[in-house]
Amino acid sequence: MEICKEGGDRSSHEPSRELKKSWSELRGVVSEFRRRLSGASDGSVPDAVTFRSLPDGRIRIYFLGTPSNGWETTLLYVDVGQSDHVKGCKFHWQPIIEPNFQSVSSANRLSREEQLLWERKRLTTWGITSYELHQESGKLVFPAASSLYQCVDTGFGSGPLFPSELRISTSGAKLCPQICPWNVSLVAYTCAGDIHLSHLITGCSVRLTHARKGGRTLAEDPLTAGTPSYVMQEEFTRYNGFWWQPKSTDGIYRIVYEEVDESDVKIFCFPSSTLNSGEVDEFRFPRAGALNAKSNLKIVQFRLTETLQIVDIEILELPFPLHIMFPSMEYLVRVGWTPDAQYVWVQLLDRKQQRLELVLLSVDNFCEPPPNIYNSENHFTPSLASIQVVYVEQNSIWINVNDLLYFLPSDNSEEVKFIWGSEESKFMHLYLITSSIAGFSNEVEEPLDMLNSFYLQPRIISKIAITQGEWPVLGRKLWVDEAHGIVYFTGLREGPLEQHAYAVSLGRPLEIRLLTRPGHSYNSIYLNKQCTMMVTVYSSIKTLPTCQVFRLSQSDWSVESISLTPVGYLLEPSISETELLAPSIYAHKISSGDTIYSMVFRPHNFQPGQRYPTILQVYGGPEVQLVSNTFKGMRHLRMHMLASQGYCVVLIDSRGSHYRGLVFESHIRRRMGLVELSDQVEVLKLLAVKLGYIDLDRVALHGWSYGGYLSLMGLVQYPKMFKLAIAGAPVTCWNLYDTGYTERYMDLPRDNSYGYMTSSVITYASKFPDEENRLLIIHGQMDENVHFFHTSELINALVKSGKPYQLQVYPTERHSLRSLDATRHYETTLLSFLQNHL
Repeated sequence: MEICKEGGDRSSHEPSRELKKSWSELRGVVSEFRRRLSGASDGSVPDAVTFRSLPDGRIRIYFLGTPSNGWETTLLYVDVGQSDHVKGCKFHWQPIIEPNFQSVSSANRLSREEQLLWERKRLTTWGITSYELHQESGKLVFPAASSLYQCVDTGFGSGPLFPSELRISTSGAKLCPQICPWNVSLVAYTCAGDIHLSHLITGCSVRLTHARKGGRTLAEDPLTAGTPSYVMQEEFTRYNGFWWQPKSTDGIYRIVYEEVDESDVKIFCFPSSTLNSGEVDEFRFPRAGALNAKSNLKIVQFRLTETLQIVDIEILELPFPLHIMFPSMEYLVRVGWTPDAQYVWVQLLDRKQQRLELVLLSVDNFCEPPPNIYNSENHFTPSLASIQVVYVEQNSIWINVNDLLYFLPSDNSEEVKFIWGSEESKFMHLYLITSSIAGFSNEVEEPLDMLNSFYLQPRIISKIAITQGEWPVLGRKLWVDEAHGIVYFTGLREGPLEQHAYAVSLGRPLEIRLLTRPGHSYNSIYLNKQCTMMVTVYSSIKTLPTCQVFRLSQSDWSVESISLTPVGYLLEPSISETELLAPSIYAHKISSGDTIYSMVFRPHNFQPGQRYPTILQVYGGPEVQLVSNTFKGMRHLRMHMLASQGYCVVLIDSRGSHYRGLVFESHIRRRMGLVELSDQVEVLKLLAVKLGYIDLDRVALHGWSYGGYLSLMGLVQYPKMFKLAIAGAPVTCWNLYDTGYTERYMDLPRDNSYGYMTSSVITYASKFPDEENRLLIIHGQMDENVHFFHTSELINALVKSGKPYQLQVYPTERHSLRSLDATRHYETTLLSFLQNHL
């Protein structure tokens, strides 16, 4: 990849104006572009890769993908033999699932529960979107069309399998299935707010929890079991709320689960997802400053009889709820079991998201009958000493919750050793921590104050930085080769535009080895448990995604001994037919001293010496990176579409965006909407000088969600810079958005009332332009994320101020436009508004 740093002089010539297209012609442009780029859709790239070792030495690689002759995502596999090492070999995808099954599974429209889960996960494909694999047996379970399906892949069968539907009498969508790690016949799942269990041999199914009481309204039924709250899914990316004990020595099956109490969370009504029903759907949504859902942990346990009957179901509780033992806890962000199955570990985050505690809970600490009684001083008794805080993370900015936690085996029962991801250096890095759990017992006889000091404070024995530097480790996943003490991870050491795979030895920290090839970005990395095989998905700004398989081997504990052998391709490298139309990336040193990256899609009808109308495609918020050395296919379809119509399209990652470290990201802290656009405007002006073909008199702002918010703010703050704004699903007042996101970046409303007022678009309604056709707002009426109320409040303010606006509503769409009809209509509307008014 080449990053451009200079360009030609700005020209005063104007492009020749083409005749305006009719609505029908613009609709044809949209359809044609979707057809042309369909081959570069994300569905054709292998996703959700897992591995399984077969008895004959082959490794079977499972993944989700779309076959060349299909349009829905399905479950596929390839086998890699011990002798397969032909560089450049293309593996032939084999279907696990009989193709006819797809039409059966998609026959029904997605249930409301599935729609909402798809929204939280930002899923954009149809068909099978997740699956559970039991590696030893080959048992596969997956949800589809509100039901659960199973099949067994023996590893030696010929031809695809037709899955059987689990026989479940309970009505409602069955979601999030999990196979018992040590009994493949047991599958737990959630349905209608509770956890259910099915025995795949007997066909027996039971309801394990009874959090829901069957109330007719949402207000009458505030409890759920096994399903995280909206905020936990949307803002902390945790979609599961129950976890099987990984093994058992006493024959008792245990599932630890989260019980969520939403009694204090306000209920809002939206148009029903059932078309033409005339009814409304109810949702619980905690706005900034309001009360959140309360979470607590419980264990449901049971036994199996000799005749495989599920008996002795018991619910065990902590003697005191988590929020009583840990008063600062607001969010239960991560949960799991230690590998020895003796302890449940939890990560507890406070309301301001500046303190995170890692806590071990002994299984013995869950008891029955549940007392749930605490004394007036909110202390728990000495018999509850089987609780130990093993680490505390604190940050004066905020804590970005991650998945970089890995418990290592230890020979000392009084210690726990784990790898931990932290931004204490202002960049995410890995640390090897050893903490004491000496005295982890129920039999401690000590005064309460001593117990609180002893067990609620971490006792760190050692802490060693494994990685360091002014670059971040990515917080999604890490893999550990325990036999050799090698840690594999992904990060951005080579620069913020490319993600790569790395290895570091626990025996020689800070000596990091790059495993992947610069010049591409490896946005998906998968390793098997033994760390002997790696699948990578990579691309560049000019090359389509490639999926390559490597065999890994190492002879000792050093990273120098790691050998990568290319085995073949799941998806071969190829050049995009639109290579010449690929965007260019530019680096800019702005007045603050920071380096800001931008990406420009040049008009397809480009002619030197002419200037072109320009769209600044903006996001500008945290947790998102727009500019990177990756292929810009279907996800950037609209950018290509706009460029094809003679527009220059610019994307800029201003301060506050992702992957640049905590200081860079926290530029927006307590002042969202007030600082991002100054970087955007400064870089846009620099680009205009460098490139010479950006017409600064015809610049439009366009964005969705946070980008919609900044599109509105840009028209207010820089009305002479931006001729018009097209704002999709915009936040207009942060008091109306959810707690987890808003308070992380803006603090609580009571502690930053001025910041909330100055960051609200509604505050500036009177400053919107008086000219017509400069503002278009687009919103789905069923949006349960950025509620349509944001738009209606802004419109009320615009009406009071006598300001013109245009509004496009999609009555049956949520935050993401999912129906093809709505998407095409929106894109046609976008082209029409730009053509007529820019």
